Amino acid sequence: MAYAKPFPLAAPQQKATAQPVFGPDLAVRLICPECRDPNPNIVEEFGSGDLVCGNCGLVLGDRIVDTRSEWRTFANDEGDDPSRVGAASDPLMEGIEQLDTIISFRDGGSGIARELQRASSRSQNGRSERGLHSAFRDISTWCDQFSLPKTISDIAKQLYKRADEEKLLRGKPLEAVIAACIFIACRQAHVPRTFREICNLTHVQKKMLGQCYKALEQAFNLSPGASSTHSASSPSTGPENLLVRYCNHLDLPPNVQAICSDIIIAARKHGIADGRSPVSIAGGAIYFTCHLLGIVKSVRDISAVAGVSEGTIKLVYRLYYAEKEKLVKKEWIDEGKAKLERLPFDATK
Repeated sequence: MAYAKPFPLAAPQQKATAQPVFGPDLAVRLICPECRDPNPNIVEEFGSGDLVCGNCGLVLGDRIVDTRSEWRTFANDEGDDPSRVGAASDPLMEGIEQLDTIISFRDGGSGIARELQRASSRSQNGRSERGLHSAFRDISTWCDQFSLPKTISDIAKQLYKRADEEKLLRGKPLEAVIAACIFIACRQAHVPRTFREICNLTHVQKKMLGQCYKALEQAFNLSPGASSTHSASSPSTGPENLLVRYCNHLDLPPNVQAICSDIIIAARKHGIADGRSPVSIAGGAIYFTCHLLGIVKSVRDISAVAGVSEGTIKLVYRLYYAEKEKLVKKEWIDEGKAKLERLPFDATK
């Protein structure tokens, strides 16, 4: 099965079709010397390790190596025999040798095994391959620390490999390039993470992360979901998508997320708190909704989860409080879910 290259940079050039080369047939045919049948029936008996003619029973060879699997299969003609042929090929490592030779360190304390292991690793993998392996390990480690699924890790690896092939970010720190790949992979997988969260995870400066992100975005013409020019209306970067994670970390009831999302949509419709970052809007909306529903949740807890200052959350709350009649639906009040009297005028409470 052909593997499509991810993140295409340009249309591939058409290669000239190679002309078939004809030559003599050098295949050697094994024929029984007794039967001399042009179409011999040669049987391999792995139980005894012999090569036997099926017509006359003459033994043609011995000590045949059994290449079959060492276990039995009971699939009832469902699929092939699961023979041991190594691990599955990794499409991310296409064009790179994936079989390794490991030399034991048990040499009696002479130190020869260490030198052999070092020489073997240098001869098997070049400098670029070792760098690619190291980057893939860092991506997997950081994605595991961030509790990101394997899908995002694979997308980040594909993006890093394409950037390495095209030499797009030569001279940039490796950590910054990996952080940008993880950030874009989260956007494309609709699991958005903020710049602040990526910087805290990878310890990369925000300015360097933004430079690498812009370079990758322009080079590969990424989708609007990963473009900063569509961050205000893109479904993958809006504050609604941040509510799920924030509400889970704050242990809020399920109805808080739905009501908070409706409040954010209504505020965007009326132009309330426009220009604010999605993280600030999400934090302020959660703080507003918790007071509206009578749920006790301090601004300090919301600030710690959202990663924004308490003053920013209170500022968004004040903007929402000034237009509370436009944001709160009448049906919420009629059903007894929300009460405007619960909203404190002083947001510092």
